[in-house]
Order: sequence, then structure tokens, then C-alpha cells
Amino acid sequence: MRTRHTARTRRSVRPVHALAGIWLAAALALTGCSGANDMDSASGANDKAAAADEAGAAAAAPAEQGTGASGSKATAAPKLPVNRIIRTASLTVQVKDVPKALDDARTTTENAGGYVGDETTTRDEEGAEHTRVVLRVPVERYDTVLDGLQGSGKLLERTAKAQDVTDQVVDVESRITSQRASVARIRALMDRATQLSDVVTLEGELSRRQADLEALLAQQASLKDRTSMATITLTLSRTPVEVEAQDDDPGFVDALAGGWDAFVTVLRWIAVAFGAVLPFAAAALVLLLVWLRLLKGRRRVRPSEPGQD
Repeated sequence: MRTRHTARTRRSVRPVHALAGIWLAAALALTGCSGANDMDSASGANDKAAAADEAGAAAAAPAEQGTGASGSKATAAPKLPVNRIIRTASLTVQVKDVPKALDDARTTTENAGGYVGDETTTRDEEGAEHTRVVLRVPVERYDTVLDGLQGSGKLLERTAKAQDVTDQVVDVESRITSQRASVARIRALMDRATQLSDVVTLEGELSRRQADLEALLAQQASLKDRTSMATITLTLSRTPVEVEAQDDDPGFVDALAGGWDAFVTVLRWIAVAFGAVLPFAAAALVLLLVWLRLLKGRRRVRPSEPGQD
């Protein structure tokens, strides 16, 4: 009885072990297949990207990735670009002391991690000082610095602009990648060239493409500088001196000062009138003297005429 019971137990255990082994093999097979599919899709995407870069057909890779598995689409999804914005502002502030306000603006800019650019100082006809300075500050400190500058005095004018150049930045980066691949292909062809004419032609083409690449790199550097550092143009002018308010009710001193001013004014006008009349009076006096002398001569001649008769 014990032998039969043991035999039945062994027979019942074997199917369980066999079934567990089948399930384990199936799980391993499914895992291996999914891993192989992922590896195949990833390697296929990499091969396609490399082929697109080397052949200069970057538009073919997205079309082929769209026909692959869903896992391949998730792996090849492009990253969303970070917004690139050029920020500029212009401030006109009226302050009491222009040099002190300029020093404060420099300190604020340097503490924010920026620097001072162009600076121009002029004076008007009345001797008032005007200063125009260009400040470059990091974009993340742009608003803080702007608020500090406009609070240094009386704000007369403020202009702020924001230009989104994200598409331009992405386009330049893409063109740089393609241009680098193009330069690499030309260099590979030069390594395999055997004829002198081919080498000369490839060298000219390589020079042209390297010049285009350098121009793109310069454009990229300019965009990076303009998007990472904001530009603030600050104009400082001196506040005009306010005239002290005077009392409306005049006193004795005010009346005396007013009378003296009136007296001086009258004397001045009399002097002006006398100066204007003096030439005419001198001429009239000369004419009068001449006329009197002629008249006296006639009187002397008239009495001698009857005696002669």
C-alpha cells in the first residue's frame, strides 16, 4: 500500500513540476522576445540615424521610424526645445545725482553677474549732465535688475521687448549637425582619393563647407549670447532744481526793494532817452549859434546906411 501511495504521489508531482517548467520557459521566451524586439528597434533607429547623417537625408529617418513598432516610436520621439527669447529694455530715469546713480547701476549689474557695455556722457546748454549706458545681465536676473534701476529715481520712460528665436536656434543647430557630417564625408573622400585633380577639387569643396560651418557656429554663438544675457539701455538725467515758493503777502523790505527797482528802472530809461536825444540837441545848438552870429552881423551893417545918404 505504501508503494502504491508513493508511486501515485510521484506521478502527481511530476505533472506539477512539468507544468511549472513549461510556464517558466514560456515566460523566459516572452521576455527574451520582447528584449530582442527592443534591442532590434533601438539598433535599427541608431542605424537609420547614422545612415541619414552620412547620406545627408535627414528627412528619411522619421518616415521609417513611423512604420516601426510602438516602442520604437517612443524611443525616437524628439525632445521639446527650450524656449529661446531675446529680452531688451530701455529706461529713462531722472535722478538728483547722475554720477552716483551710475555707480549704483554698475554695482547692481555686477552683483547680478552682468557687465557694463557702452557708456556716453554729455552736458546740455544749462550744464545738466546726461548719461547713457548699456547693461548686460543674465536673463534669470533681468526682472530684478530692471525693477531696481527704475526705482533709483523718477521714471520718465520704459520700453521692454521680448523676441522668441526658438525656431531659429533649432534650425541653426540642425544645419550645424548636417554641415559637420558633410565636412566629415568630404574628408573621407579625400582619404580615398588617388588622383591629384580629385584631391584639388575635394580640397576646394572642403574649404567652402568649413567656411559655411564656421559661419553657422558664429551665428549660434551670437544667438546663445543674446538669449542668455538680456540688454538694458539706461539713460540718466539730472532732476531740475525746484524754485522755492515765495510768500504772496509783500512786506516793507519787499516794497522797498520794489521801489528801488522802479527808481533804478526810471533812471535807466531817462539815461536812455537822454542818450537818444543828445545828438539832436547838439546839432540844434550848433545851428542856433550859427543863426545868432548871422543875425548879429546884419544888425551891425544896417545903421551905417543912413549916414552915407
